[in-house]
Amino acid sequence: MEPSPLGSVDKALLTLDALGRAGADGASLADLSAEVGANKSTLHRTLAALRHRGYAEQTDDGTYRLGPAVLALGSTFLAEENLPALLRPALDALSAEVDELVHLGVLAGREVVYLEKVEPQRAVRVWSAVGRRRPAATTALGRALLAAGPFDDAALAAYATPGTAADRLREALAEARHTGVATETEENEPGIACAAVAVLRAGRPIAAVSITAPAERMTGAAREARIAALREVLPAHLPADLTVPAG
Repeated sequence: MEPSPLGSVDKALLTLDALGRAGADGASLADLSAEVGANKSTLHRTLAALRHRGYAEQTDDGTYRLGPAVLALGSTFLAEENLPALLRPALDALSAEVDELVHLGVLAGREVVYLEKVEPQRAVRVWSAVGRRRPAATTALGRALLAAGPFDDAALAAYATPGTAADRLREALAEARHTGVATETEENEPGIACAAVAVLRAGRPIAAVSITAPAERMTGAAREARIAALREVLPAHLPADLTVPAG
């Protein structure tokens, strides 16, 4: 790769990449210095500039992580395509078919960001909000995106969490690749289960859609009906250039 024409900007971009990989837990100045290849005093000034513009933030224990301006920038980028509006008819159709909560999400570093949700007619006892972030490893949305993406085992290991070890994550993703549908049961909230599929353009995942329901409605025939809706109802209402993985 050719050297960057402006080293200070390149260091800032490399720092953002490193913070993205660090995820919600963040990284220390020493760890970032080693990963970016910059001395601590130079990197401290870079981080100060990123913090000033909201692209990084420092936690109470001194570690650094991505700031809210990154999400705003991503939202602006997505607004160019406006995924929530583009996929809203498909989300509405899916929720109406199964009468369950439906979410749309994308990857942001090692987390999933919820871009849109459609509430069912009946009440559902789960807290969710547009803009909410959750670890990709523990969510059906995140697993669907990771399973459909170009990640090798080494890259996927970075997504593991204390609650979802690397071996468990690999097992969940292997199942998702085999069936085309990613799942999780009570890994984020007691009594709640989710199933999700990636939304693909030219074979590349650009988002994921999930059904969230009480765990008792995600077993047996009810579970099969919801998975069938993800495979059949959702694709039937997607724009012509979008698909879901084959199961």
